[in-house]
Amino acid sequence: MTEHTNKAERFLALHREERPLLMPNPWDAGSAMLLASLGFKALATTSSGFAATLGRLDYAVDREEALAHAATIVQATELPVSADLENAFADDPAGVAATVEGALAAGLAGCSVEDYTGNNEDPIYELGRAAERVRAAAQAAHRGSARLVLTARAENYLRGRPDLDDTIARLQAYQEAGADVVYAPGLASAEDIRRVVESVERPVNVLAVPGAPAISELAAIGVSRVSVGGAFAFAALGAVVEAARELHEAGTYSYLERTALGAKAAREAFKNPPAP
Repeated sequence: MTEHTNKAERFLALHREERPLLMPNPWDAGSAMLLASLGFKALATTSSGFAATLGRLDYAVDREEALAHAATIVQATELPVSADLENAFADDPAGVAATVEGALAAGLAGCSVEDYTGNNEDPIYELGRAAERVRAAAQAAHRGSARLVLTARAENYLRGRPDLDDTIARLQAYQEAGADVVYAPGLASAEDIRRVVESVERPVNVLAVPGAPAISELAAIGVSRVSVGGAFAFAALGAVVEAARELHEAGTYSYLERTALGAKAAREAFKNPPAP
């Protein structure tokens, strides 16, 4: 068994434990190492957090940039890493498969593919086409000795279409198309999340959003994984804004208390850097 395959199998097994897999989203190698040092068992990239490091907004990164970034996160720790690959940077199934093949080459243990078209006037792929895209992704992810844990995302709730029945139908179709994990980001109601969990036979990921149930309640519902998207990256940027405003407007330095905490965590996380 290759190290790559071992990581992927370990990653999938983490979805079957009693407590949900808590999977934070680092935005660079340093944040990946920091989060790994805090005891998390797997990591995921964040498209919005990575874009911010380039001075861009979400969906302004191309396939090559996203895969190179994912490879950097993979190399930063020994943990399994799943990549947020947006809509796989392609409309057609062949293009989706090519992106997933690139994810395999990057050493990822998993990746996600969403059904958002990138066109706000027609934001969600028609169900049949969406399932066809997931099927192509799954075939690429599961082909050969190395494999990826494929997460299929239904984006309705992030795109102004809060239709739970359609979301469930999509997740069921993606399950049938070969997805290993299903995910409907934006759900916050315990009742809605429970309906999703009870309607599919694959592990369910939930995005930590304002108003979402606590981890203990998500565990009782049967959720298998919780991720944070770009939240940690933007929390870090928020802390920078607060510190900069204090310095610029008040001329005081209380932010140094938080600086000490961060510096201590960095010294601990970075004392054994990964081999080049």
